[in-house]
Amino acid sequence: MSESLRIDRWLFFCRFFKTRSKATAAVTGGHVKLNGERTSPGVRVGIGDRIELVRDRLPYSLEVVTIPARRGPATEARGCYLEDDEVVRERETKLSALRQDRMLMPKTDGRPDKHTRRKLRERGRRSE
Repeated sequence: MSESLRIDRWLFFCRFFKTRSKATAAVTGGHVKLNGERTSPGVRVGIGDRIELVRDRLPYSLEVVTIPARRGPATEARGCYLEDDEVVRERETKLSALRQDRMLMPKTDGRPDKHTRRKLRERGRRSE
């Protein structure tokens, strides 16, 4: 096992992104910071580095513990990093707020009909 790995490969191996090209796009787009600074996909990650990333508008703050040798199962991937407890709580509150918003939307059996679409539109106008 090597002592460092490209950041895009590390994110892919640790299952933050489904494909390496999506991990590369996130790093290039500025959604990933290494030790507090914006980085490029080819920068190498070592043990002890701090990675901050935003995925699906949810924050992650990680400390690299080990360098994975492959993209293995999720349990193996979780052992490669430690998460900041405060950021985990923040992410959970954002997720619960999103779920709560979805619960308040009108429910339909499948595709919304004409009347339900009107309700959805009216609800959107009131919030603006």
